[in-house]
Amino acid sequence: MRAHRWFTPWVLVAPALAWLLLFSVWPSINTLRLSFTDARPLGGNVDWVGARNYTDLIHDSQVWSALLNSVVYMVVCLPLLTVLPLLLAVLVERKLPGIAFFRTAFYVPVIASAVVVGLMWTWLLDDRGLINNVARSMHVLQHPLPFLTDRWLVVLSAISLTVWKGLGYYMIVYLAALGNVRKDLHEAAAMDGAGPVRRFFSVTVPGVRGTMFLVAILVSVAALRVFSELFILTGGKGGPGGEDSSLVMLIQQYTGGFFGDLGYGSALSVLLFVVTLVPMLVLARLNNRGER
Repeated sequence: MRAHRWFTPWVLVAPALAWLLLFSVWPSINTLRLSFTDARPLGGNVDWVGARNYTDLIHDSQVWSALLNSVVYMVVCLPLLTVLPLLLAVLVERKLPGIAFFRTAFYVPVIASAVVVGLMWTWLLDDRGLINNVARSMHVLQHPLPFLTDRWLVVLSAISLTVWKGLGYYMIVYLAALGNVRKDLHEAAAMDGAGPVRRFFSVTVPGVRGTMFLVAILVSVAALRVFSELFILTGGKGGPGGEDSSLVMLIQQYTGGFFGDLGYGSALSVLLFVVTLVPMLVLARLNNRGER
């Protein structure tokens, strides 16, 4: 058989490598470079300002508020979207009549447009929306709850939207993992007298442990980068006084338009990268420690 030339593998990976360098590596390097400048979208003179943008970040109360919102978002979404989809996957994994309908119903929110779903949620949570009207008609509430105007109720409302929309996606991920869990382990545990709950914790959870860490990493990254939910529910204003903005919303605000501050927005992007990297490293470390 004729031997391949040394450059053959490089020719095969060249398109993907060029795409990666052009649309991922270079933008990341350029963002880091711009974070030390006062660049503007329309160009002009770009001056090197050193660490001034990062110093401004430290003294910007809006940045700290957005960072707090993003961290709270991640802390709440992480357990919910790691555990609930697993329970849902265990339920719909069984071969029962009509189970395909429920699998489809749970997955529909995933493929629905984020804008459409956000508008639906806005109509539901408005002061005159369905939830407040039903609660008042049943005399549960005398005054409507400010789901879309209160600082933390806005965040919790956005979290509920994220959880509802993400359940089906991570359910599919868990269904693929459950297919690799050995059935004989369940049968052996059942013969030893283990009930469904005991088998879940002793067989199912260890069998999908790696997938759980993968889902946790995906959820944490997505939660820290939340944009659509908060943007739509607050009408793009970030809530009263901008207190419900996320880091991504701040980046959009500072870099948008013809007179945006690309330098400061790039510094915010670097901050977002560092903040996103922390839970990824922690979860990866926990996963490695558990495998030893």
